[in-house]
Amino acid sequence: MTTITHLVTAPVARDSRSFLLERVQPALSGLMDGSLSTLAPIFAVVLATHHPLTAFYTGAATALGAGVSMAFSEGLSDTGDLTGRGNPVLRGAITGGGPHTRYPMTRRTIMNTFLPTTRLGWTGMHLTRVGFGAWAIGGGGWAYAWGNQDDAASVAAIRHAVDSGVNWIDTAAVYGLGHSEEVVAAALVGLPEADRPYVFTKGGLVWDPADRSAEPRRTGAPASIRTEVEASLRRLQTERIDLYQMHWPAEDGTPLEEYWQVFTDLKREGKIRSAGLSNHGILQLEAASQIGNVDAIQPPFNLIHRDAADDVLLWAREHEAGTIVYSPMASGLLTGAFTAARAAGLQPGDWRAGHPDFTAPALPANLALAEALRPVADRHGVTPAAVAVAWTLAFPAVTGAIVGARTPGQVDGWLPAATLELEDDDLTDIAAAIGATGAGNGPVYPSA
Repeated sequence: MTTITHLVTAPVARDSRSFLLERVQPALSGLMDGSLSTLAPIFAVVLATHHPLTAFYTGAATALGAGVSMAFSEGLSDTGDLTGRGNPVLRGAITGGGPHTRYPMTRRTIMNTFLPTTRLGWTGMHLTRVGFGAWAIGGGGWAYAWGNQDDAASVAAIRHAVDSGVNWIDTAAVYGLGHSEEVVAAALVGLPEADRPYVFTKGGLVWDPADRSAEPRRTGAPASIRTEVEASLRRLQTERIDLYQMHWPAEDGTPLEEYWQVFTDLKREGKIRSAGLSNHGILQLEAASQIGNVDAIQPPFNLIHRDAADDVLLWAREHEAGTIVYSPMASGLLTGAFTAARAAGLQPGDWRAGHPDFTAPALPANLALAEALRPVADRHGVTPAAVAVAWTLAFPAVTGAIVGARTPGQVDGWLPAATLELEDDDLTDIAAAIGATGAGNGPVYPSA
């Protein structure tokens, strides 16, 4: 066994691809004969080169046989290109496997966790299979609120999730019109660096402070995106956002190519660690990838809304992008605790009130599907909510699922999904239940 320690130095403006061509690829030429002694020049080159990485960082690579299993968190993977994307020799030398290979964890901020993790594409971040979704904790009084929410309960829910091993939080500037980000920041105050989760947020939805109930505008203007990033950094009380995503395609006339260039620039500048696209289609993802790497996508995906399985999930798998899916419990419908009476009693301030999924004719089929998950849940000693979330994680392209909670008890309902692996008979029974109830649309069984 050979251990190589590397030290990476911090920022100067330099193109990643040029760095690869000029410095790293020549050092790789000896790798083709499988000689471990040729690994040292790779790290010597990195040590000697001022590349736009984010900080001094020490990591270790362990050479085993003909491959190398890397235990880095930040370091090389921050550049995107330095992970070896597009260069199979470099990719194999640095990572020793694809994005779903599990590796030992080191510090970045890589949070200490006892839960299984999966790498988010080529970002170098290793995520637990479930992340805390912070939409509902934004509170009431805006267009897509879930109703009023107690901030103390929200902080307790986040802390409980983190204490239970969940190592990432997904929020957005628009959730509570900035309030969700503030609550997330409050929940993380005082946490040791090793215990701080990754924090993901989104931009591109701009609201009118004078009319909180008005629909947010889908805006992609470069100046607006930059203003939003600075506001999110301030509310989150951080110097860099781990994953920043465009929430929805712009509707203000800004071409995708223009706003995605801004995201790429923000990554180069160190304002954000990685960049992604939420709610974008395949053609948009393809266009964006020609400008800069799409590190992650975020589509809606659950047992009711399954269309992403033969759409953007296929794109992400082909392009080795990370995928974090949202609404895996269909906004509460698949928890096993939701009822027709509860749907009828949703308050006007809750966006779900009157939504087609929560009214006839879809509601009875949706609730029947949730009830059909109970036998599978009983076999594993978990809740239907955990089964619903685990079903999304059974799809190979999915890195993790964003699961919301407003109280610590709700976290406990879905947390077992972080370690639950559904068996073939489970998936077969679930597919049969989908067919029997007629709920939703899209593929019913994960592809190989």
